[in-house]
Amino acid sequence: MSLLRNRRAAAAAAAAAAAAGGGGYPEPPAYNIIPIHDVVMHGEHPSLRFPEVRAAVEALAHAADLPPPPLARAWDAFRADLFDWLGATFGFQLDNVRNQREHLVLLLANAQLRAGGTLPTDHPADVLHHSIARDIRRKLLKNYKTWCSYLGKRPHVHVPSGGRRVAQGVGPDTRRDLLYTALYLLIWGEAANLRFMPECLCYIFHYMALDLNHVIDQSIDIETGRPSVPAVHGVDAFLDKVVKPIYDVLEAEVKFSRNGTKPHSAWRNYDDVNEYFWSRRVFRRLQWPLSPARSFFIKPGNPGRIGKTGFVEQRSFWNVYRSFDRVWVMLILFFQAAMIVAWDGHTPWFSLRYRDIQIRVLSVFITWAALRIVQAVLDAGTQYSLVRTDTIFLAVRMVLKVLVAVGWTITFIVLYVRMWNQRWHDRRWSFSANSRVLNYLEAAAVFLIPQVLALVLFIVPWIRNFLEKTNWRILYVLTWWFQTRTFVGRGVREGLIDNIKYTTFWVCLLTAKFSFSYFLQIRPMVKPTKTILSLHDIRRNWFEFMPHTERIAVIFLWAPVVLIYLMDIQIWYAIFSSLTGALIGLFSHLGEIRSVEQLRLRFQFFASAMQFNLMPEEHLDAVHGGLRSKLYDAINRLKLRYGFGRPYRKIEANEVEAKRFALIWNEIIQTFREEDIISDNEVELLELPPVVWKIRVVRWPCFLLNNELLLALSQAKELVADDRTHWSRIRNNEYRRCAVIEAYDSIRHLLLEIIEDGTVEHIIFSQLFFAFDAAMENGKFCEEYKIELLPEIHSSVIALVELLLKEKKDQTKIVNTLQTLYVFAIHDFPKNKKDMEQLRRERLAPSTLEDSRLLFEDVIKCPGNDDVSFYKQVRRLHTILTSRDSMNNVPKNPEARRRITFFSNSLFMNMPRAPTVEKMMAFSVLTPYYNEDVMYNKDQLRRENEDGVSILFYLQKIYEDDWGNFLERMQRDGMTDDSEIWAGKYQELRLWASYRGQTLARTVRGMMYYHRALKMLAFLDTASEVDITEGTKHLASFGSVRHENDVYPMNGGFRRQPQRRLDRGTSTVSQLFKGQEDGAALMKYTYVVTCQIYGKQKIAKDQRAEDILTLMKKNEALRVAYVDEVHQRGYTEYYSVLVKFDQSLQREVEIYRIRLPGELKLGEGKPENQNHAIIFTRGDAVQTIDMNQDNFFEEALKMRNLLEQYNYYHGSRKPTLLGVREHVFTGSVSSLAWFMSAQETSFVTLGQRVLANPLKVRMHYGHPDVFDRLWFLTRGGLSKASRVINISEDIFAGFNCTLRGGNVSHHEYIQVGKGRDVGLNQISMFEAKVSSGNGEQTLSRDVYRLGHRLDFFRMLSVFYTTVGFYFNTMLVVLTVYTFVWGRLYLALSGLEAGIQGSANSTNNKALGTVLNQQFIIQLGFFTALPMIIENSLEQGFLPAIWDFFTMQMNFSSVFYTFSMGTKSHYYGRTILHGGAKYRATGRGFVVQHKSFAENYRLYARSHFIKAIELGIILTVYAAHSVIAKNTLVYIIMNISSWFLVVSWIMAPFAFNPSGFDWLKTVYDFDDFMNWIWYPGGLFSKPEQSWEVWWYEEQDHLRTTGLWGKILEILLDLRYFFFQYGVVYQLKIANNSRSIAVYLLSWICVAVIFGLFVLMSYARDKYAAKQHLYYRVVQTAVITLVVLVLVLFLKFTEFQIIDIFTSLLAFIPTGWGLISIAQVIRPFIESTVVWDSIISVARLYEILLGVFIMAPVALLSWLPGFQEMQTRVLFNEGFSRGLQISRILTGKRTNTV
Repeated sequence: MSLLRNRRAAAAAAAAAAAAGGGGYPEPPAYNIIPIHDVVMHGEHPSLRFPEVRAAVEALAHAADLPPPPLARAWDAFRADLFDWLGATFGFQLDNVRNQREHLVLLLANAQLRAGGTLPTDHPADVLHHSIARDIRRKLLKNYKTWCSYLGKRPHVHVPSGGRRVAQGVGPDTRRDLLYTALYLLIWGEAANLRFMPECLCYIFHYMALDLNHVIDQSIDIETGRPSVPAVHGVDAFLDKVVKPIYDVLEAEVKFSRNGTKPHSAWRNYDDVNEYFWSRRVFRRLQWPLSPARSFFIKPGNPGRIGKTGFVEQRSFWNVYRSFDRVWVMLILFFQAAMIVAWDGHTPWFSLRYRDIQIRVLSVFITWAALRIVQAVLDAGTQYSLVRTDTIFLAVRMVLKVLVAVGWTITFIVLYVRMWNQRWHDRRWSFSANSRVLNYLEAAAVFLIPQVLALVLFIVPWIRNFLEKTNWRILYVLTWWFQTRTFVGRGVREGLIDNIKYTTFWVCLLTAKFSFSYFLQIRPMVKPTKTILSLHDIRRNWFEFMPHTERIAVIFLWAPVVLIYLMDIQIWYAIFSSLTGALIGLFSHLGEIRSVEQLRLRFQFFASAMQFNLMPEEHLDAVHGGLRSKLYDAINRLKLRYGFGRPYRKIEANEVEAKRFALIWNEIIQTFREEDIISDNEVELLELPPVVWKIRVVRWPCFLLNNELLLALSQAKELVADDRTHWSRIRNNEYRRCAVIEAYDSIRHLLLEIIEDGTVEHIIFSQLFFAFDAAMENGKFCEEYKIELLPEIHSSVIALVELLLKEKKDQTKIVNTLQTLYVFAIHDFPKNKKDMEQLRRERLAPSTLEDSRLLFEDVIKCPGNDDVSFYKQVRRLHTILTSRDSMNNVPKNPEARRRITFFSNSLFMNMPRAPTVEKMMAFSVLTPYYNEDVMYNKDQLRRENEDGVSILFYLQKIYEDDWGNFLERMQRDGMTDDSEIWAGKYQELRLWASYRGQTLARTVRGMMYYHRALKMLAFLDTASEVDITEGTKHLASFGSVRHENDVYPMNGGFRRQPQRRLDRGTSTVSQLFKGQEDGAALMKYTYVVTCQIYGKQKIAKDQRAEDILTLMKKNEALRVAYVDEVHQRGYTEYYSVLVKFDQSLQREVEIYRIRLPGELKLGEGKPENQNHAIIFTRGDAVQTIDMNQDNFFEEALKMRNLLEQYNYYHGSRKPTLLGVREHVFTGSVSSLAWFMSAQETSFVTLGQRVLANPLKVRMHYGHPDVFDRLWFLTRGGLSKASRVINISEDIFAGFNCTLRGGNVSHHEYIQVGKGRDVGLNQISMFEAKVSSGNGEQTLSRDVYRLGHRLDFFRMLSVFYTTVGFYFNTMLVVLTVYTFVWGRLYLALSGLEAGIQGSANSTNNKALGTVLNQQFIIQLGFFTALPMIIENSLEQGFLPAIWDFFTMQMNFSSVFYTFSMGTKSHYYGRTILHGGAKYRATGRGFVVQHKSFAENYRLYARSHFIKAIELGIILTVYAAHSVIAKNTLVYIIMNISSWFLVVSWIMAPFAFNPSGFDWLKTVYDFDDFMNWIWYPGGLFSKPEQSWEVWWYEEQDHLRTTGLWGKILEILLDLRYFFFQYGVVYQLKIANNSRSIAVYLLSWICVAVIFGLFVLMSYARDKYAAKQHLYYRVVQTAVITLVVLVLVLFLKFTEFQIIDIFTSLLAFIPTGWGLISIAQVIRPFIESTVVWDSIISVARLYEILLGVFIMAPVALLSWLPGFQEMQTRVLFNEGFSRGLQISRILTGKRTNTV
């Protein structure tokens, strides 16, 4: 440590000199965690006390003998360290150097702390061991070395194995390791947006490491003849010469993309630029140093620019087939084979005996080969733009693949035809025919060779992994044909055991699916199909454009069956995954403790469970996860779970284990009280009081001892037996034993305490208890005393205790009670009465006449009321003596009960043993924040909506228990009246409300529990038995912990707190800390909130900035990162800044300021925000937490157990991403929130459990997963950020992890809180965002590579749990459409009537099955089944069924049906047209009524239009169908379809507060009409003007491609079918089937349109100034219409009913024309037609609004519906006794 000491001395001398110069000591620069820059001033800092930290600083200090940096003017080699040298040599920013220096010091120190036991015993702790630096360098540069190997380049990392040592413990190899590590960290720390491109960083490191080697080795530059200097050097050279040029390329591409609205194929995103570095060509093309002249830097639009790299994202539904072609090949081939077998009409096992059927089945090879043509054509058609002169072999492969696929198809067709020709020629399967069959099979065998090889490699996955990871060129040549060589997606196969598990899952699932499909879908359809095809003389109702339209009937019959067949694996997946998840949950011991009653049964084993899981073990096995370790752990857990063995049974009061347990348990209870989820009384009932009053047993919480003493007294009264019998019965119940002993000991201590010591009375009672003890020791208590009289003694003791608990003590009553108790104990209780002399002899009576005065007079000395400890024990004694109820309702708050039961249950689950805090992995938490609520301010809390409801009032009613507890706490802190709360307790009130919303304050409080838990655990790790014993006595002296601590002293910054009161984040245990706990916690935990615009908020004096500062004041470990914009002349500089609140300076201080190459946001905002702040995180792991999340103290205690998972193998690999269970805490707000919570909970528990094991495809679905930080920071970060394509940024981190060989696990013994959207509009916007994100995922390269690089069964898992879920949801909606459109076609064409008698197409088993499947999906089957099974597992079967039934009564099926429409609309539209964007959902409370106009804007296109279309179809079908109305298909079709129609129209109003209020309905319609007629303008918003909104709704058509427009027009043509079908049904048509009828109908359309244009023109020209002319035109038009109608009635078959029937024809036609006009808008917008189209469109919107509003108005007008809707919407609140009716009427009684 000589260098470090010298540096300290030099620093001290410099500081002294500065002070002597008259300026005093300069203010030191702010530090983050460790003050490395100034070890003199901060020598006593808690972190610097660790020798491992000093060792790391010392190891970095050896830079004196390195060559001086180039261009360095004043270089102090003696004081500089390796980071200073690298910064000066390569031109890194000073704060980047400071930041990464601390980063590496912490990495090294923590690694050496963890390595402790594995290092040589003689190695000093204050010297860095060489293996530590080597291991960190290897992990950090592993991706770089893999990249070099992939490209065939030798890594420029040269670490010598020995040589001259430059200092003790630090050799040249260690220094080289540190230099390479530091260089990479400095590159990464300043790379800004380039951090999303890991191989780009590898390229930069490759050349900078080479320069580093040349400088260290003092190589001579052959060009200059002087010592080598780096290619990049100078002030800020790295940023300006390396980062900025590449950043400029990215920025130019983003600008060219017009914010991502251009097609993905037209511009390069982050992945394209990164994949440019996957080719050896980059070394030739880009070279080093970077030159702007290279083609890489050519901006978009200029010739020679580099295009897409590696993959081209094309917007098409064909991507679903292209990415997952193996799924569709399987489904199509089975369908073909099943059709062939079913067509025979016999059972499959019978049909397959025939050679004809066998040979027909072989035709699947023709289909298979044809599907390969499709795949090859799709590959060529989507990826052709990748072809350039240097990728000519790619073009060759594309062409060859098409040719080979065509060749195989032709070959199979020829061989197949030859087989049958020979067979028909020979009229049997002769030898010649069989020979040709053999030829066909030989060709098929050759065709199957790749599949067989894939199967072999699947069975032995390690060979596949080895071959893919090996970079031999011969293997690349062999695999060139099958797949493009990529850096990712290699070696991703799982181990054999995992293979077997997920293969078994999918084989069972596919067996069930295909059996079901064959027997219930395909086979029943064969007979009606044959019958229909045999019919030829069916009369048609219209003009036929083609013959044999009965084949169209077959298509319409089969279409829904085929669609359901293609998607129903999703149904089977829901079933199998639910059952599998339940099974895994059972084996994981989930749900074993479901209630407080079950908790009581296991509470006595709690201390052992905590000791086993939360306290570190002295000697952990060296190899985690070994067989011996697992066996040992399993045996111990079995003993623990069932109480076998002494260490895992019961504990006694004098054991240190019991005292540790009490400290932890009481701290948990204290946090409950701090959060106001329990009351002061419940604290005393729940806490484990320390051992006082010489009580000999563990003092269990009072809620466990309820009624036990009374039961023992009842036994004593009724049972006549000896001591042994009585005691054995009491001892059988541990709680009863402890209650009896504690009550006895407490009564003894109480009586002796209140009687003056040394008095006769004191001696009498001492002797009395001595006699009791002697009798019990001799086993003669029952012989000597009348134990049946114990209840009377019990009553007297209760009377005494109650007198003592009164504020004003009545001494007379106390004396009388004691006298009564004395007389009873001396005279009545003993069986053998003693005379006075004998009593005096035994000192049980006064011995002299003077003492014969009235006993107990003048000897009672009750402790003062300020003795809180004494009276707390008296209250506890009173509780034990008097409690009669079961106390199963303690605590009564549902949230407190849930947390206690989950925590207690988790301690009996399998989890790794916890290391000490010093040896645990260090970790960080990162929370992205933009401009959401930090804390609710006064205006937000008091602002009332139109119903007079404020947020505060709403929270008071929703969280009524919490509000009462909060007021109780405020009153204890000095508030005398509730009205004072706005004055004296304003900050506490703000926090109370903020902690119940989805605010940043709630998240920060939760995440800071980690810091608090680590400090407490660090104390318990190091505290000796004496420390803990003395500590518990010290805490006991304070009495109730609740009177000494307050979690909400937010006014601490404004007024001084009482000395004994602790700030938030501290604890009662913190009074025992020795000083080093804070240092350990700071080294192990860092919390960074990345508040992107915090700088702007400070400048604008935003309240949120002040609130963020307040949070920093109260949480010393909290750090805030933000992007600061500094405006210079003509340009703006951007900086990543990290700040904290300095407690000594009492102000915010800036720690680091690192300049960025440009604006932060090039891609999606959230990942960019995370990315800029990740450089300020520390440790081995990072947990990503969103700002609507929460954490719990008791869960924070288990974090070090969770981090140990990184040391255990999960399958064939250790995990790189730890999935964490979530608890959705917003479920109690409303029924909608409950539905969303249930849906989300089933996914984050059961769903992810199955994905992780056995399926091995769990990804990252958002926060709160824990990332292996070093692994991810070298592989692209925590998410992807490319504009639009990565809009669902989180899941791409999981994709990236899987493709790069990572492993994702899922753990349910720990959980984090999560808030979800609670209003229908919020939920819909969230689902729209997620669905659009899945649409973009479908196009992405990550999904394509997963579909092709994973084995078949994992690929199935990926598809059906990601994009396949949304695609299949869309197929369900499409099934409804095809079914009703098909039935409509059959009815209107006359085919239905023609085939009714021959083919049972309406009461068919297959159609019934299909409709049933569609209906159960529509009702929310995907959500309901997992939810029921998971709730059964964790809550019990009956509660789960009751919850499901209650949800149905609250219209959950309406919600899930509506949600299905949202998913399908946005998913389909995104793939077809794009338009995915981030939708800010808002996280407020839904107490406000949403206007009809707002609902219309949000749902018109996604739900209302589609529902009305289906409603019209069903109406027309019902009017013209000839089938019986009681058939199965008709009934199911009507129920399911009308349910969907009603749900899609009525859900926004049913789930809208006051949705059926008559006055609001009237006001809503007026508002809607005002919105419709509001003129559009340049500054109008969609919320103001219908026209602006109408144009905005067409944005996706402006940016879509040609194929998107064509497909949109084709889909819109369906509206014209109404006209074609209905006009032939009109009476005026007179049963004519001529085409003229249809053509005349178009003339009618034209006339109607012309009249509308005429009326519009007249209104615009004459209505205002020449109104008479307008009336004349109106009269003329009306007269003309009436005249035409009269003529029709007179001279044709026209009837009045035709008017209404024709509306069903012409209204859809008009909508179709408007829809097509929107697509071709660029061609007609400049013509006069466009204004007419806008007018017609406005008219249609008014008609739609009226149609939708009509049922709402009717229900609003009818009495009772508003009350019912309120009951449904807020039913969960009613079940908890809330007064929602008062909320909605605003009749508040509480004015606080």
